[in-house]
Amino acid sequence: MYKILKIVAAILSLAGIIFLVRIIAEGDEPIKAAAANGDTAIVDPMAIVTYIIFGLTMLFVLFFVLKNLFTNTGSLKNTLIGIGAFVAVLVIAYVLSNGSDAANYMYNGVAATETESHMAGAGLIAFYILIIAAAASMIWAGVKKMTS
Repeated sequence: MYKILKIVAAILSLAGIIFLVRIIAEGDEPIKAAAANGDTAIVDPMAIVTYIIFGLTMLFVLFFVLKNLFTNTGSLKNTLIGIGAFVAVLVIAYVLSNGSDAANYMYNGVAATETESHMAGAGLIAFYILIIAAAASMIWAGVKKMTS
């Protein structure tokens, strides 16, 4: 298995290097001009290699995370508690936000819908809650370390 992964990594690396040299040899201006006309053929192979590497990385990360969770059941409880807390923050943020001010927000001359505004507001509120929680946990850890 390890040999196969080394061969796949070598092939993807070689393909990436070849496509990168091709892009550099072509130059910025011709690529921009071709892209303006809808021709992205020079960049597409590099993007495909990138997508393959990204997909394989995500696949391996997901596999090993799930493998570790089910082989080390002690950490499964803590992981589920963390996921539950995160979902709770998202639900609280969604309940606290509203989309009533959707008409105030424009994108390319089109007003945002109430749903879009509601979701954006929920995302911001969740961000604020998580920032406050992170700051509080850092302060708590610092105080606890100073007092012990």
